[in-house]
Amino acid sequence: MSQHLLTKSVLKKISILLMLFCLFSCTNTPSLKKQNAYISVESSIASTHSAITTNVSNCESITRRFIERIKVYDKSTNLNAITIFNNNAVDRSKLLDQEYQKTKKLRALHCIPVILKDNFDTADMPTEAGSIALKGSLPKDDAFMVKRLREAGAIIIAKSNMGEWAFSPYNTISSTYGETLNAYNLKHVPAGSSGGTASAIAASFGIIGMGTDTGNSIRGPASHLALVGMRSTIGLTSRDGVVPLLLNRDIAGPLTRSVEDAAKTFTVIAGYDLADPITHNIYAKQKVDYTDYLSKDALQGVRLGVIREMFESELADFEVLDLMEQAIRDLKAAGAIIVDPVSIKDFKKLSEATGFCSRFRFDLNKYLKKSATESTPIKSFQNIVDQTLFSEHNLKSIQWAASVRISPHNMQPPCVDVQGDPRRRQFLNAVVKAMNDQNIDALIYPSWSNPPTKIADSSSPHGNNSPVIAPHTGQPAITVPMGYTQGNLPAGLQFLVRPFDDAKLFGYAFAYEQQTQHRKPPILFPVLK
Repeated sequence: MSQHLLTKSVLKKISILLMLFCLFSCTNTPSLKKQNAYISVESSIASTHSAITTNVSNCESITRRFIERIKVYDKSTNLNAITIFNNNAVDRSKLLDQEYQKTKKLRALHCIPVILKDNFDTADMPTEAGSIALKGSLPKDDAFMVKRLREAGAIIIAKSNMGEWAFSPYNTISSTYGETLNAYNLKHVPAGSSGGTASAIAASFGIIGMGTDTGNSIRGPASHLALVGMRSTIGLTSRDGVVPLLLNRDIAGPLTRSVEDAAKTFTVIAGYDLADPITHNIYAKQKVDYTDYLSKDALQGVRLGVIREMFESELADFEVLDLMEQAIRDLKAAGAIIVDPVSIKDFKKLSEATGFCSRFRFDLNKYLKKSATESTPIKSFQNIVDQTLFSEHNLKSIQWAASVRISPHNMQPPCVDVQGDPRRRQFLNAVVKAMNDQNIDALIYPSWSNPPTKIADSSSPHGNNSPVIAPHTGQPAITVPMGYTQGNLPAGLQFLVRPFDDAKLFGYAFAYEQQTQHRKPPILFPVLK
């Protein structure tokens, strides 16, 4: 009897102690029930911040939830979008929780989980650019954009797979982690080379994705994964700390599920950088909040030109063409004035005369000289060739790069920026003149004239329109979801404007997005139980 009373006494004391513990340590912690109420699928920056400010969740639980999604879905589905986790992510989330408890203020991207393409330098994670040549390479510091994201409160939770050295626009295959699949249909490609980021964001492995675009690699994957992908004007954003492909055309930028999130991200990452001379201009030095341009009425009275010459051919897919015609009707319903078709003098000749010139050897050697550490396996491009540190399917790309030993500035014509290359300057002038003559605010076309091809299919037509104008002329362009073809395969609509009219792009894309609401999550990656 006494033993029974003793047990009851002990249990009572334990119960009181547990109540006291919870009283003092759990006051500011959301209940488990409330935490689970926060749904990570299709979350936005705004919904995440609302979850924090209303005590529905906190930064630590949100961060852990996204990491859990990746661990549950990425390998089990063979999506293969993620290469490495950031071991500091949870600790960072705890610090942000402490900061919010003290200040009751959120930074611009407070606790927003970011998936970085694996060519952004990070001092706390390897940067391998999809290549075994950089396996285990730990840079000296963060890329400029990564610093900006962290300063705004974002959390880098993981890095994503990418095409080796960003070579291919058609698929995403690294020599380190293999091939990434399309989150909407695992039998198809996510385009390249930022396909890992795109599939990860489409599957809600993060809220902000960061990619790079030398000719297609942000806008193409965005089109294939029903995302918003922004390629800025060359000169508005820094590439410092990003492993280069062709630096006279390289751009880094966001891949997100909404235009609003893209604008919020771009507001943080765009701007002047002392370390990247391309940003030393009056536009990059201006402080702009790109969300100010988001309006459902942003297309009212806007003149949009349809470049049919770019996408109409016997190889174009009829479903994509039908989606484009529907997009034109939707743009009209949103208040736009359609100029159809638009003609650009000598368009075919000019677009074919600006083929990518090879400067990869020069740009990579320059990057390695600045960013390489003792952990970097190679010290020059020649090491890659000598040690055969590349995938067989990229042999031609490596040979192309190896064949050019002359400095870009000494090539004829020079392999440099738009104003320094007469071919690129002539093309830009022709495009802008056509827009001016016809009083056009933006040009429109499908990002791809065909749906995503099947894995390992290298013979079917792809219809990639992204590399035709923007990388050569330096103009900004944005892709936004346009609908779906058979097999649940996304398609994207692309807007292109004059140089440094980037803010207008966000407005046009937002108005179209709000008019159509095409974005839907891939069914293969539901809410975690």
